[in-house]
Amino acid sequence: MSTLPSTFLPTDFDGRAIALLAGKGRYPELSLESIRAAGFQAKLIAFDGETSESLWEQFDPNDRTRIKVGQLGKMLKSLNKLDCGYALMAGQITPRRLFRGLHPDLKALTILNSLKERNAETIFGAIASEVENIGIQLLDARCFLDQHIATEGLMTPGRQKCEQRFLDHGIEIARHIAERDIGQGAVVRKGTVLAVEAFEGTDKMLRRAGEFKTDGLIFVKTVKRKQDYRFDVPVFGLKTLETMVEAGIGTAALETGCTLILDKDTVLKAAKKRRIELIGYAP
Repeated sequence: MSTLPSTFLPTDFDGRAIALLAGKGRYPELSLESIRAAGFQAKLIAFDGETSESLWEQFDPNDRTRIKVGQLGKMLKSLNKLDCGYALMAGQITPRRLFRGLHPDLKALTILNSLKERNAETIFGAIASEVENIGIQLLDARCFLDQHIATEGLMTPGRQKCEQRFLDHGIEIARHIAERDIGQGAVVRKGTVLAVEAFEGTDKMLRRAGEFKTDGLIFVKTVKRKQDYRFDVPVFGLKTLETMVEAGIGTAALETGCTLILDKDTVLKAAKKRRIELIGYAP
């Protein structure tokens, strides 16, 4: 029996082409590199104003298509036309698009009108169901990125600088807000909550916390207990690391097995250089 190239792949994965539903940033580029390195074919559905041109150019014209955010019907037709067995969502769609700049077609309007609550989880969950209804399996978005997952313990050199009791407090707070679908992160200092993440995202939260101009700040990233990893994976990358430096935050704690550290080796080297400690904690 052959071994699957990623622990996050379904056990019945048969190697058919994977449609990459690509948002912003490094995440979809890294996913593409990893899919191809594993020997599988990827095709692209790009979103106007979100997907980078550099990613677009890496695909043959017959293996790519571009749509506007909200064109769900067109996306489903494109998935069928590209002849893929799987789809993988990677990269953020600008959050404000849920309120401005959305171009819903009839299919999308039907879905939106059926939702009692309209947030990222309900909207993307409905999209995931529509994708799977046409016979395409939506993969866990961590697939092929096993080597970039946060691991338990201190991932940067030296001894842990933050006190464990304050770290534990931060983990408790982050989990508390995640379970209430507020956000997936928090910044604490010596038992005090300085900031929690909401719809504005991680980097803006870190900057708010940095306005206190104090030491001993701990940033904690977590997930909900029933996280849907098909479209909602917490990510830590160079941009977040640099924001921590600007905000004067010296510690980041990331939940293991869940959080992606994009270009992990590069991030760990940069964290060492910036004297930022990265800690992985168990679910």
